[in-house]
Amino acid sequence: MSDIQNKEMRQVYVDNLIKYSKLDRRIVVLEADLMNCIGTGKFRDTFPRRFINCGIAEANMIGVAAGLASCGKVPFCSSFSPFATRRCYDQIAVSVGYTKQNVKIVGTDPGIMAQVNGGTHMSFEDVALMTQVPDMIVVEPCDCVCLDKLFPQILNCDKPMYIRLQRKKTPAIYDDNAKIDLFKANTIVEGSDVTIIACGIMVHRARTAAALLKQQGISARVIALHTYKPLDTETILNACRETGAVVTCENHHLIGGLGSEVAALLMQNDVLIPMTRVGIGDRYGEVGKEAYLAEVMHLTEQDIIEKAKEAVSRKK
Repeated sequence: MSDIQNKEMRQVYVDNLIKYSKLDRRIVVLEADLMNCIGTGKFRDTFPRRFINCGIAEANMIGVAAGLASCGKVPFCSSFSPFATRRCYDQIAVSVGYTKQNVKIVGTDPGIMAQVNGGTHMSFEDVALMTQVPDMIVVEPCDCVCLDKLFPQILNCDKPMYIRLQRKKTPAIYDDNAKIDLFKANTIVEGSDVTIIACGIMVHRARTAAALLKQQGISARVIALHTYKPLDTETILNACRETGAVVTCENHHLIGGLGSEVAALLMQNDVLIPMTRVGIGDRYGEVGKEAYLAEVMHLTEQDIIEKAKEAVSRKK
């Protein structure tokens, strides 16, 4: 395992902020009083004049970030994902989106990764919200190597962006030599019977499910998707046509998330194949550890296996 995979994802995020800030004076960091949780206190200590703690006032933070972007800065502003999105959605839509400001919004611990913080801190709807903002790019790295390789591309992309970010350690998906393009999904397991498209924490589960399916005689292709918007339509369509069945896997509501987008894409392109979805139903979150929450929200490897078998069984 590479050294970077031994780090927490928030460490990789902050290390990249510091690394690129030494080269690019446009970078500024804004916080909503979560420096200790997200780790940006290290950036504050290194670049105190380029760090602003806006306090527990996320809407104001987004407004300040939009103002800085209008002056040529590249603001990275972060908070827990529900507070970085739904709490200040109007400011995102108007101050950032409508005026096309280059603001990078980081929402940490999305979905069940909020764990013991409970339902109020579990954003199951943030992808649906943020993909509705015109020209907003929506990204979720699945491991630390993915984040490390995406970071300079995120910095140099002159568009508003929402980044879903885990804080703690993640299972390794990529090695140091992986080629990761911001706008291209990666096939991490080859297969011919069914395509499994997964994002974020679901990529590791999808890879494990594919290995178990192989033991049962089902060849599953796994696509690791790190950018929800714009979708890599070419990779998705080719895989679905070649395998003839598809499962989407997301740590997000089934309504308005990855599965909805893939279903619409297939319909618009007359790719009429069996499709199933793994995701969170029409409900709020609850307090619990990741393993428990994955079980009650139906996000486990076994859930993926069952949905893949269902999709394959419906093939003509």
